[in-house]
Amino acid sequence: MKLLKPTSIYLFATLLLFASLVACDSTEDKKGRFLLKGNQKMKENDFKGAIDYYEEAISIDPEFSDAYFNRGLAYAKLSEYPKAIADYNSTLQHNPDFSEAYYHRALAQFDFGANYKAQEDAMTLQKVQPSDYRGYFVMGIVHEAMGKYDMALESFTTALELTPEIADLYVNRASIYYYLLDYNKAEEDLNKALTINPKEAHIYNLQSLIAFENQDYTLAYDLVNKALELNSTQAYFYNNRGLYSLYMGNYDQGLEDINLSLKQDGKNIYALRNKGIYYFLTGKYPQAKKYLEEVYAKNSSLRLTEKYLEELKGME
Repeated sequence: MKLLKPTSIYLFATLLLFASLVACDSTEDKKGRFLLKGNQKMKENDFKGAIDYYEEAISIDPEFSDAYFNRGLAYAKLSEYPKAIADYNSTLQHNPDFSEAYYHRALAQFDFGANYKAQEDAMTLQKVQPSDYRGYFVMGIVHEAMGKYDMALESFTTALELTPEIADLYVNRASIYYYLLDYNKAEEDLNKALTINPKEAHIYNLQSLIAFENQDYTLAYDLVNKALELNSTQAYFYNNRGLYSLYMGNYDQGLEDINLSLKQDGKNIYALRNKGIYYFLTGKYPQAKKYLEEVYAKNSSLRLTEKYLEELKGME
């Protein structure tokens, strides 16, 4: 399960800094016009086009921290995290008090797998902006990735105390409660998230996982369908629907969703596990063993994996 990143509130916060520029030919105006053109490309989701304009602005003023920052945002959107991190470094070199750069660098470090560096930026953000929830949010997702669920819970709780109106934070804390098997508290947080944003697909996906744990497979299936109605691009939603179909005896339909999930994300360990479960339930034990042992080697704590491996021992 992937935790949510409530970045959209801030993503373009600095992209309008030069909106009041007039069209004359000073250096400030030239670099400002390129920044604005890059910003427009960002709004159009043309991130490569945005980068071209930001580079023009930087060529005019190599110390233009806003252009470095915005180019970093564009690189992050393209999943080019080392380049994004380098641009955030340049931003902070020229503007060391810019908290947005610490936040986005932390996210880029996290997405690049540099959890400890992300943690360092989160701690810095907490020091320079103690009332900003984002330092605690980043710390929460880092702790979750490290399997430190109690510490993640503490971080998300602090973030919510600072900013209780963000639905994604409730969903993230609910995810931690889910990992800790406290389904009642998870449901409480999801209900709060629903009152804030009933169109957040991840709410229904997590509700479906809880319904599955309660062995209400029909409800789980209906809830994940609701999630897919709201967001049809999430590989994990298809993977979950595939699992529920397997438990409802709809093996072909389940396999179709699991394969679709793997097509979108070939490293989705949950889908790989579910494919192993499919092979087990359809009596193809050698294939089941192959998939489940591969998953277990990568993550021995993943739910259901050990259960089916134990059952396979009785088939040998």
